[in-house]
Amino acid sequence: MQTLLTVLVAWLSANFALPADSVPPTIQMVSQAQMADIRYARLGMARSPGPAAEPERMAPLGNHHAVFAIYDNASRTIYLPQNWSGKTPREVSLLVHELVHHLQNAAGLKYYCPGEREKLAYQAQARWLEMFGKNIADEFELDPMTLLLRTNCLH
Repeated sequence: MQTLLTVLVAWLSANFALPADSVPPTIQMVSQAQMADIRYARLGMARSPGPAAEPERMAPLGNHHAVFAIYDNASRTIYLPQNWSGKTPREVSLLVHELVHHLQNAAGLKYYCPGEREKLAYQAQARWLEMFGKNIADEFELDPMTLLLRTNCLH
């Protein structure tokens, strides 16, 4: 995993002008139920002081929607699904997306709203997939309107 993180951080730094952070994030593999618990715990904390994961990025649970991965700013932890193996471009793209947030956090970058922070993460994820002949719309059922809503400030 360390080698993959090093390669991805170098790729993100070279392609998206993100400062490379020498301290890697903690990676935890969790069940879908744990992912939902983490998400909803962070959503509840969003109204009070303290860290919050990226609630705007995560799809609502229910039906076919799922939380794919989460980055927690305070603990500098990326939560990936317990069945994540990193063997497919789709799976690695989840790590790419969350690593963008880790590098943004480590650099102390500030954004007007969470959607603005998501824009670069989705761009990096999409570019990663494109290198393998894939696209974010097909891999994650994300249509252009949903991406537009998730990557812009709407207030």
